[in-house]
Amino acid sequence: MSKKTLYELQSENVKKTYLFLVIFSMILFAIGYFFIWYFNWGTTGIILLAIFIVAYNWISFENSDKIAISSVRAVPADPERYPVLNDVVEEVAIAAGIPKPKVYIMNDSQPNAFATGKDPKHASVCVTTGLLQMMNREELQGVIAHETSHIRNRDILLMTVVAIVAGLIILLRDVMFRGMFFGLGERRRDKNDNSAILFIIIGIILSVLAPLLVMIIRSFISQQREYLADATGAYIVRDPYGLASALKKIGGYTKPMKNASNATAHMFISNPFGHVERLFATHPPIEKRIERLNNLTIQV
Repeated sequence: MSKKTLYELQSENVKKTYLFLVIFSMILFAIGYFFIWYFNWGTTGIILLAIFIVAYNWISFENSDKIAISSVRAVPADPERYPVLNDVVEEVAIAAGIPKPKVYIMNDSQPNAFATGKDPKHASVCVTTGLLQMMNREELQGVIAHETSHIRNRDILLMTVVAIVAGLIILLRDVMFRGMFFGLGERRRDKNDNSAILFIIIGIILSVLAPLLVMIIRSFISQQREYLADATGAYIVRDPYGLASALKKIGGYTKPMKNASNATAHMFISNPFGHVERLFATHPPIEKRIERLNNLTIQV
């Protein structure tokens, strides 16, 4: 397999993001069209559906960092209260050649972190209170360098868009599944039995396949991205051992995160559920990541 430059990887991630948006829009339109057909909304319904899809994608794209940050109830990290964290983020950003990301704190005892945003100029880094309590400065620097690598490699937009898409798929699944039994009973009486049965079948299929679809979407974010961010982060700070030590501590903590969800799991530096999934895993095994970091040779 030929090696790719940083710019080729960035371009590849941007293309994947657009591909996700197109595919997701088609799926959403197909499901929405079924509702339009069922309720006889006609051309007006199709136009409103198209406007909704375009508006949703645009809002998601422009506000991806805000959506991700609010989903985990994070708050800005006050420089006076968290001076070390802010200093480390600024130092690593300078070393990586990108603007300093916004810095957020997530109140959770699990040691974890993630980066989000549509590009390096609109990026944010979020760490948990547990991470700050558990890591020394070198280890914190390693974690921040990993997240900064995601920003520099343009992974963050792709990861954030996938989180938003996955979340909406779950929401749509729940709405459709509940609507079959509660909200659509009266309307079904006006339709023939075949259409009612078709709607029920589609709802059941969607309710069963939606979680699987979310896992597939997360797994599409290649595990190699985590390996790449580990290595890139180590080169940014010229130290692979800080991150290796941090990952060892993170791997030893098994309590799940309070505000974690299936939609955002792939964004974190480590699986927020406190275990490693074998099927459709969101992250490579921590042991292998540590081994790779310890085997890196970095010239200072």
